[in-house]
Amino acid sequence: MSYYTSLDQVPLSLNADELAKVLDISTPVAYELMRSEGFPTLYIGKRMIVFKTKFLEWIDQQTPV
Repeated sequence: MSYYTSLDQVPLSLNADELAKVLDISTPVAYELMRSEGFPTLYIGKRMIVFKTKFLEWIDQQTPV
């Protein structure tokens, strides 16, 4: 079951744990996604985050018309 029930509840930036909750996947799979080429991950030192807006754009790009 997903942790968030609407996009309004999703924070402005997501770490791997939050991304996993949004996508209803495991945290290790979220880390793998965040390390994948083309995913809009921002690295701050060793910390990885993705901004909500960039994540939603990425989803739109991945979704077939």
